[in-house]
Amino acid sequence: MGSDPKVHTFEEVSKHNQTKDCWLIISGKVYDVTSFMDDHPGGDEVLISATGKDATNDFEDVGHSDAAREMLEQYYIGEIDPSTVPQKRAYVPPQQPAYNHDKTPEFLIKILQLLVPLLILGLAFAVRHYTKKE
Repeated sequence: MGSDPKVHTFEEVSKHNQTKDCWLIISGKVYDVTSFMDDHPGGDEVLISATGKDATNDFEDVGHSDAAREMLEQYYIGEIDPSTVPQKRAYVPPQQPAYNHDKTPEFLIKILQLLVPLLILGLAFAVRHYTKKE
């Protein structure tokens, strides 16, 4: 590592998203892991899926060993300009319409829960009665 690391923009780093040209952002640093693609124990798909975003959580969630963390040093190519990294957005679930009690009154549902099985039972008795040979 040099004394003055190169600062990369997020846009620049996100262009390197292929098996033959793969850069990752981990903990504010940029790593060119292209030469490690074939050797990665999880396969190159894992590394490709971590491109185009801050891969810090992906890296930490796996629980990499100290040896893997030391290995990162050889792939270090600079820092990421934090002002160019898109802000993480919290998931906001879609707004659900309020349930309208007037459309399906509760008592109607209870009556149907009672009547439907009785109707089926009555139909079964009727079919048996009229199909029974005398």
